[in-house]
Amino acid sequence: MSFSDDSADTDGAAAAAGGPTGDRSPREREGATRWAGGRRLTGVLGWASTPICVATAVLFLVSWILEPSSVRGSALLGMLPFAGLLAIAAMGQTLVIQQGGIDLSVAGMLSMTVVIMTLYPNGDSSKLPVAVLLAFAVTLAAGLFTGIVVSRIGVTPIVATLGMNALLYGGVIELSHGFLPTTTSGLFNFASGRFLGVPNTIIVAVVLTAAVGFGIKRTVFGRRFEAVGAGLFGARAAGLGTWRYQLGAYVAAAALYCTAGILLAGVVSTPSVFQGDSYLLPSVAAVVLGGTSLLGGRGSVAATAIAALFITQLGQFVLETGAAQAVQNLVNAGALAVGLAIYSVPWRRLTTAIRGRSGNDLPGVPENPSMGMRAA
Repeated sequence: MSFSDDSADTDGAAAAAGGPTGDRSPREREGATRWAGGRRLTGVLGWASTPICVATAVLFLVSWILEPSSVRGSALLGMLPFAGLLAIAAMGQTLVIQQGGIDLSVAGMLSMTVVIMTLYPNGDSSKLPVAVLLAFAVTLAAGLFTGIVVSRIGVTPIVATLGMNALLYGGVIELSHGFLPTTTSGLFNFASGRFLGVPNTIIVAVVLTAAVGFGIKRTVFGRRFEAVGAGLFGARAAGLGTWRYQLGAYVAAAALYCTAGILLAGVVSTPSVFQGDSYLLPSVAAVVLGGTSLLGGRGSVAATAIAALFITQLGQFVLETGAAQAVQNLVNAGALAVGLAIYSVPWRRLTTAIRGRSGNDLPGVPENPSMGMRAA
């Protein structure tokens, strides 16, 4: 798709939205133009994938030079399952952030799923199918409720998801009483198993990334989904039912959180009650490092998945240096700050302003060139 053909993008946006391409009012044209802005993305990865891909490659190179033990076969096989789990959870966070929100209920969703997947079977692998259904029912209901509160009632996403997280944690404490049994052998064997040497969690993460990425980047629904996040009022002017896409983001995110929680309950043989606590900050950091705009619209789940690999390997590298857990948290926070600096600060505008100001400060250069010419 061309970046310069604004009229073609505008007409295509109107056609995809179900409206005519001619004889439109100025407001409709403005809405269609904003709608089209959400479509100006290149490929499934998007333009923002280049920095995180380069950063990930550099990180593995630095790890190999400074801490070779962090990239050995056994270390990678221990790291990759958790990278897959973070990628799946961060994909859900990506969908919510693409709609201009943020989901603070990630920890509660994962912890509730882990509790259900361990308490209900209680060591009996034959009960796993029912446990999976229960876990999806609870998390999808929570996501649906949050989506309705945000999209229909208008509650701020931070407040809505923080409240849902508190409700979920209340349920976690009530159900578990602070103790969880060991994971069933069936779930442990699947989540910790490998197919052709590749951890199953990575396979699941890759499949989900491909499916979600294709749905967002290559379908009409996905383009409209991004358009709603890029400009809510413009999408409404183009005739889109914006609340459906916002609601769908929270429900789809809940399904991804539940999937990650099910696998997490299997990877960690004896999980804790609050097993999901360590996924809130990394999930947001992966989204930011993947280039998804915190203002909504632009984003890529594939870039988010690569960022999840970067964050997990970064944690592995820091761990190999002997740093404490507090230092690892600081590193995650630093990665989030770097991502915000790279993608959120308008560097081009800032550089132009600095150059313009420095040029005006030079001796003998008038602040208004036209006035200088007339004076000459």
